[in-house]
Amino acid sequence: MIYPKIALAQSILEIFLAKEITTIIISPGSRNAPLTIGFASNPSFKSYSIADERCAAFFALGIAQQTKKPTVLVCTSGSALLNYYPAIAEAFYSEIPLIVVSADRPQSKIDIGDGQTIRQENVFINHTVYNANLTENASVENDVKINEAIEMAISKKGPVHINAPFEEPLYETVSALSVHSFISTSVKENQTTAIPNLEELLSSWNKASKKMILVGVNEPNSISAPTIETFGNDESVVVFTETTSNLHHPTFIDHIDTLITPFNDGDFAQLQPDILVTFGGMIVSKRIKAFLRKYKPKEHWHIDILRAYDTFGALSNHIKMEPNAFFDTFLKKTQVMHSDYYSNIEKVVELRKIRTNEYLSKIEFSDFKVFEKVIGSLPKNSQLQISNSSAIRYAQLITIDETIEVFCNRGTSGIDGSTSTAIGAAHASEKQTVFITGDIGFLYDSNALWNNYIPKNFKIILVNNGGGGIFRILPGHQEAPVFNTFFETSHKFTAEHLAKMYQFEYLKATDEDTLTESLELLYAKNDAPCILEVFTPTIVNDLVLMQFFRELV
Repeated sequence: MIYPKIALAQSILEIFLAKEITTIIISPGSRNAPLTIGFASNPSFKSYSIADERCAAFFALGIAQQTKKPTVLVCTSGSALLNYYPAIAEAFYSEIPLIVVSADRPQSKIDIGDGQTIRQENVFINHTVYNANLTENASVENDVKINEAIEMAISKKGPVHINAPFEEPLYETVSALSVHSFISTSVKENQTTAIPNLEELLSSWNKASKKMILVGVNEPNSISAPTIETFGNDESVVVFTETTSNLHHPTFIDHIDTLITPFNDGDFAQLQPDILVTFGGMIVSKRIKAFLRKYKPKEHWHIDILRAYDTFGALSNHIKMEPNAFFDTFLKKTQVMHSDYYSNIEKVVELRKIRTNEYLSKIEFSDFKVFEKVIGSLPKNSQLQISNSSAIRYAQLITIDETIEVFCNRGTSGIDGSTSTAIGAAHASEKQTVFITGDIGFLYDSNALWNNYIPKNFKIILVNNGGGGIFRILPGHQEAPVFNTFFETSHKFTAEHLAKMYQFEYLKATDEDTLTESLELLYAKNDAPCILEVFTPTIVNDLVLMQFFRELV
């Protein structure tokens, strides 16, 4: 076996292996050579080489999103490390474990004018759950910090940063370890099933005739069938889900904006809940957030083992439990409350479904029509990755088959790494993965395709409307050079030559007929990853969408 000669690098390798942290994403460099040699030479580690650090970090994020285990990022010194930051922030807010190991120069070389040197210690401190600043020589103190970093990434479900200084020579190797590192004993925290303030919560719940459950980003299959059925059959409960909630029942309302956009003050007052219960990650719908901030619930309970954001200015209880454990215990002790809360909403929901189908049947070729056709074509039991901006918002308006698992980087809601994340997730998942994206997000992260680990059955559906179409549906839109250049960022680029360069199959559609044909071809191609680029008319899309909301009543 080949090992790096530098003892500190040996310690990192030994502790990672002992802790079964074995998925390593390496970006090339010289200062990290001791780590690269050690990881890549040991078959117990699965090492990947990705040149662009920003893409590498989001690729790692996608893997960790699927495996629920920490993925390791390794980079050289200097600005290379800073390219990880967008993915670090996303991992922090989405509660995804990442371990960054940055090679550094010794402390004596910092701020003296040495090349490729920045102040790396604690560089991510605002968006990490732990930071380990190691010293140059192997030591028990360093070992403790490395152990703690790994444990915190797992227990706090977030990114950690280990900064490791190495002095030259960097490429020397040995055939045996010269260190015997301290390995801490992992202590798994017992998840409590005892609910704090149980009697108080039960009293509030049993008295409330209007209870709203709002589910954000949520892991598939994380809520038990009995809990789902209990909510679905309780006439005092209205359950709002989103595309990323991965939670389904015939009574759950999965098109929030479709329901509430046409509401007036009287409708909102009727919908205002006595108790709001939230769980899961970030909420996509701006309209539901605006509603709950204005028409606040009397009580807001958020259920999460780690964090509770006061999103609506009404948080009254942070229940520090896994949601499923809480509901499995709590709901068995509740009483049935007769109420017309759900039935009143149900009538409106049914009307909205009718109006939506009527509208989709008559609209011209546009983003909305494309999303209807594309989402309806997705294979059952597949995984859908969606980029941010317009793509996730259109997806909120279309019913998705409940066998499909849906993921989106909603921690920070950025467009910067959606493609890289989808590729990482596709690599880690056994499911067929389809990625739906807009043109700006795709072009922004086009280096994601510079990746040797893309599954052959990976599909990208790229909706190209010639710019940032979301800005046309936001306040302030007007046809003017400033808008087109600085907000919409109008362009005439296509993905055709990128597809050729990165050896993707390429299909395109320009109308409903060619879209139907291309979708059939897309799912038939499994010899190489494939891009289907769908061109939609820039100046029609926003008009079609805004008219949809007008015709819902």
